[in-house]
Amino acid sequence: MTNSKPLEGLLVLEFCQFLAGPSAGLRLADLGARVIKIERPNHGEAGRQIAIKNLRVDGSSLVFHTLNRNKESYAANLKDAEDLQKVKELIAKADVMTHNFRPGVMEKIGLDYPTVKAINPQIVYATVTGYGTEGPWSAKPGQDLLVQCMSGLSHLTGDKNDGPTPFGLAVADIITGSHMAQGILAALLRSAKTKKGAFVEVSLLESMLDFQFEVITTYLNDGNKLPQRAEKGSGHAYLSAPYGVYATKDSHISLAMGGFEKLVELLDTDQLRGYSEEETFTKRDEIMNTLREILATKTTQEWLDIFEPDGIWCSAVLDYEQLLQHEAYKVLEMDQKLPLDTGEFIHTTRCPIRLNDEKLFASKPAPRVGQDTDAIAKEFNL
Repeated sequence: MTNSKPLEGLLVLEFCQFLAGPSAGLRLADLGARVIKIERPNHGEAGRQIAIKNLRVDGSSLVFHTLNRNKESYAANLKDAEDLQKVKELIAKADVMTHNFRPGVMEKIGLDYPTVKAINPQIVYATVTGYGTEGPWSAKPGQDLLVQCMSGLSHLTGDKNDGPTPFGLAVADIITGSHMAQGILAALLRSAKTKKGAFVEVSLLESMLDFQFEVITTYLNDGNKLPQRAEKGSGHAYLSAPYGVYATKDSHISLAMGGFEKLVELLDTDQLRGYSEEETFTKRDEIMNTLREILATKTTQEWLDIFEPDGIWCSAVLDYEQLLQHEAYKVLEMDQKLPLDTGEFIHTTRCPIRLNDEKLFASKPAPRVGQDTDAIAKEFNL
């Protein structure tokens, strides 16, 4: 960027592993913060070993590289008194500290919030847990699939007769990381005014409950009636026909909510005339079954050519190969390649935020374990 990034000058110490906490650090780093990962010597944080298709680059998992660009690595054994003292000296100069250790671990180490606050009263101390620090689940492993299934989320995706269907990606981790970054930024704004630090807490479970606010609040305000998935079409559990995905003559098309009368007019069929707005809810499956028969008679592009000019919200259903070859994707320039010392490249996506109409690309790849330890020790006179 030609302009400085908004978080330049901000020092973040990241004691996080796996996805949720590091994804918050990733966003702060992309926006200009200096993020130093505090890692175990030799092995580093556990996220370096995540086996997604067992793809590894330069000794660490591919997913680690995608989450830890623009960061530095400082290796320290927190059980060693000398290393711990050096880390505390870093804490005294930091603006933000993050961790996702289980409840009680930081207290044993001596890096809990009261202790850290005594070292640096202005620090923003942010933690992420699986289910909060209290209650019967507080000691349970905070893992993405578990949280999706325990939060009710897995009963919203798929068709009526499918079993529980979680998302096929780490949605709980990424949403929680986003909430963590928001909390940190809010605390930093207050700190700039009051010169006081803050203790920011997020959990995977609470973030997944917030993620589902539209369906949970519907359940709570509609006589506790459980959501019912559509018979077929993977539609929103609480929305009316035609919302869902339909097979066409050659592929699939998705139809969003709104404009049912206009849709019926364009389809020009008596089979769908006369349904009231209430019946698009109560007779959703009946309507969708009829739509399936009609939409199977033309190709996806033929239907798009009919629907889109009249404002029907619809789209083709693309896979990654089709998406990445589409001009609508290419113009976004979401791809970026980061060179490693090995001569290899990490191919990943860029930060989705733009500032002053400029895209934010990474300046360096994820570090090796302890890659910056000596330089940081010298810089901060540790």
